[in-house]
Amino acid sequence: MSKIQLLKINKENIDWLLSGDVSIIYQVKRDLLDASGADLKKLQLRIAEEGWGKEFMRFRNKDGLWGGGFYLPKWTSAHYTLLDIKNLGFPKGNDEINYSVSLILDSERSKDGGISYSRKNSDVCVNGMILNFGSYLLSTHKTLNDIVDYLLNVQMEDGGWNCKHLKGATHSSLHSTLSVLEGLLEFTASGNTYRIKEIKQAEKKGIEFLLVHHLFKSHRTGKVIDPKMLMLPYPSRWRYDILRVLDYLQKANAPYDKRMDDALSIIRKKQNTDGCWSLQGKYQGLVHFDMEKTGTPSRWNTLRALRVLKHFQ
Repeated sequence: MSKIQLLKINKENIDWLLSGDVSIIYQVKRDLLDASGADLKKLQLRIAEEGWGKEFMRFRNKDGLWGGGFYLPKWTSAHYTLLDIKNLGFPKGNDEINYSVSLILDSERSKDGGISYSRKNSDVCVNGMILNFGSYLLSTHKTLNDIVDYLLNVQMEDGGWNCKHLKGATHSSLHSTLSVLEGLLEFTASGNTYRIKEIKQAEKKGIEFLLVHHLFKSHRTGKVIDPKMLMLPYPSRWRYDILRVLDYLQKANAPYDKRMDDALSIIRKKQNTDGCWSLQGKYQGLVHFDMEKTGTPSRWNTLRALRVLKHFQ
């Protein structure tokens, strides 16, 4: 019996997912139905030509960026649009996308080696996200190694990261830590071997930081750090939530740990009687378009929850 059967997901749920955007279809077949080969590759290529992928490209400016430039406004800037495009599973090797990513990776740097987007200092969370989409979309760019240097250099003693480390923060942030871990994972998953032993050590410490907090709790009091972390929005942007972190952990092929239990239990309880998960919110700000509507059954959340439960079942 397959893991999907063990999840008690009926054919209607899979058919519903497969009736969605081509990016959803691609990831369902890859992650839930274990498809591979030429047919899956052809399906991925369609992401650039139709649906949400084509729609994001429609908003691309003549200068190769989106919105008002590199980082603003949220969420229509080049930074967040490229993160959305990466999360679609957009096919690699697209000339227009390569040019757009190179504009970011060749943009202004701060003395610490990170990309600053014209700020005085680099931002840890921002550079984690840049490493994430940059590694996926343009894995051979030389700037990626510099971002890795910067991120490894600012890892905190507790194993995580915090974008406020220059302002005196002594404890890491779940938000920043997850963004960095996603970036480091994509960097190595894309075939990069630069400082790989140190990256693996940093990832191990970062994951332990998450687990010490049971993925959403204060390590001191055991209370929920922020109720918003228990909601299921999408896209996640820079913000941390339990489905996003569990999806990272399954992608990283992390082994089950009992400290995940509370988060996994919450995800299971959020499943609707029809077998789907709903979109529980979205973050305020400008968007190019809404992929899904708040309060309705969400293919993104259903896909992500199912591949999490498939891995940790």
